[in-house]
Amino acid sequence: MKPVHTIGGLCVLLLALPLHLAGWGFFAHSYINHQAVFSLPPEMLVFYKPYQSFLTEHAADADRRKFVLRSEAPKHYFDADAYDPAAWPCSWQQATLRWPPETLRRQGILPWNALQVYNQLVSAFRQHDGQRILKLSADLGHYIADACVPLHTCSNYDGQFTGQHGIHALWETDIPERLYPRFQLWVGKAEYLPHPAATIWQIIQESARAADTVLAAEQYLRSHFPRKQKYAYYLRNHTWVHSYSTAYLEAYESLMHDMVERRMRRAIEAVSAFWYTAWVNAGQPDLRNLTEVRFSHADSLEWQALQHFQWNARKERTGSFKE
Repeated sequence: MKPVHTIGGLCVLLLALPLHLAGWGFFAHSYINHQAVFSLPPEMLVFYKPYQSFLTEHAADADRRKFVLRSEAPKHYFDADAYDPAAWPCSWQQATLRWPPETLRRQGILPWNALQVYNQLVSAFRQHDGQRILKLSADLGHYIADACVPLHTCSNYDGQFTGQHGIHALWETDIPERLYPRFQLWVGKAEYLPHPAATIWQIIQESARAADTVLAAEQYLRSHFPRKQKYAYYLRNHTWVHSYSTAYLEAYESLMHDMVERRMRRAIEAVSAFWYTAWVNAGQPDLRNLTEVRFSHADSLEWQALQHFQWNARKERTGSFKE
């Protein structure tokens, strides 16, 4: 597997692959994982850089698993508005003492799941298990990035309660894919997180506070933007696609004061910080001898199966991340 060495190469790779139906969308999730690698220290880059393409290509594996495992979907969201703000942050153990597990899963377990995957990554580093480090890093990057999305932290996740169906894909797929060339997404060196649990809850709180703006800005724009200029055709993968016009996407992002760009940058910053912190808390193991990681035939079959189920599911349903 050859790593992607340039931003141009990354764009060719990502735009040739299907966008996802949930999360940030395939392009943004992949870009976030790809870009987060550049923030790591040299001691980690010696391992992560040769496998940057793996982290890029498998950034959406967690989304693909939703088409196979019913238990996967709740790991991608957290309905903050379903709780009294004073009730969280709290540990999973504390939460299960207050609410039935089925209630928690129905309303999303994103923060607790992200912390569980983070702890598994720490363990993988300690065990010098290159395969698990890569798989868990890809997944952790996905879940941390999801936590940075406002619509993943509210019950009105696709504007279904306010007549704004489709806002989910507009915010986290259309805008990142079409406007990213003008985004400033360099975040500098990864920072150590003294309290990873506190950080994931801080990210959730940031996203939850922004959810109202996401919905209100789109509601305002749709009633003030010239109707004839809202949609247009654009070329994607050598095919003309009818979707939101670039002008509409730019107007929406401007109304939100560049929120998509800011949250995408926050995601890159957070993903690199969680990877780095897991390595430090594992004792900063030497990763130089892990550069020859090989995946089994069973791994390849699993990834092919996920792709197969994904495409079949896309033909049959809309693919809400809360299915």
